[in-house]
Amino acid sequence: MKPTTETGPLLAFGAHPDDIEFGCGGIIANEAWNGRAVHFVVCSRGEAGSNGTPAVRTREAKRAAKLLGASIEFIDLGGDAHFEERAEHVAKLAGLIRSGRPSVVLAPSTVENQHPDHVKLGRMVRDAARLARFGGLKELRRLKPHAIGQLFFYAVSPDTEPPDLARVLVDISALGVIATWTAAMQAHASQMKTRDYAELQLTRARLNGLRAGVTHAIPLFPADAIVVDSLASLGRAARRF
Repeated sequence: MKPTTETGPLLAFGAHPDDIEFGCGGIIANEAWNGRAVHFVVCSRGEAGSNGTPAVRTREAKRAAKLLGASIEFIDLGGDAHFEERAEHVAKLAGLIRSGRPSVVLAPSTVENQHPDHVKLGRMVRDAARLARFGGLKELRRLKPHAIGQLFFYAVSPDTEPPDLARVLVDISALGVIATWTAAMQAHASQMKTRDYAELQLTRARLNGLRAGVTHAIPLFPADAIVVDSLASLGRAARRF
């Protein structure tokens, strides 16, 4: 993963092979469409899932990433449904941040009452983004420290949107983005046997878009307050006064 644009790359973490696509795939498509380098880190192969073998889900994830214009790699944090918040796992994630040097990182929200892997990964990525800055961390001395610009959480389902964080609605209405996103979600055919997740996410995006006066939008939740140089750099609010 090499920075190829002035904005720097985007690094997205998912606990399972479909999380990124369902939770924020429209944003990924939009960013790649606009020339940003995007890299996925998937932290299991979905081996505990009810549908699809690890081999099948790996193939689906690779195809979906290709459709979205992203590169992808898989790492092991203990296995699907076995994530543990351990220092060595956080250091591994921090190493990926240092090597990839992203300007923006996306991770699953830390809202409870969802798949526990999502919560644990979101917290570990948050901690890893902090540790990636610390030059004296012995496990990472081979890599140059790196401070990201922003960490955003994405919600895999409506129930996992953090009620205590501000939200940024990302307009994904650009021509071709919805079609690309839909194709990437449908690439996870094994998971569609459980529920029509593509329709669920498209409906969410449509509702968020209607709130903002666009056709489709996806919310992200900043881990920290966003700093701007001027009010002129801000977009408009969802509600037009």
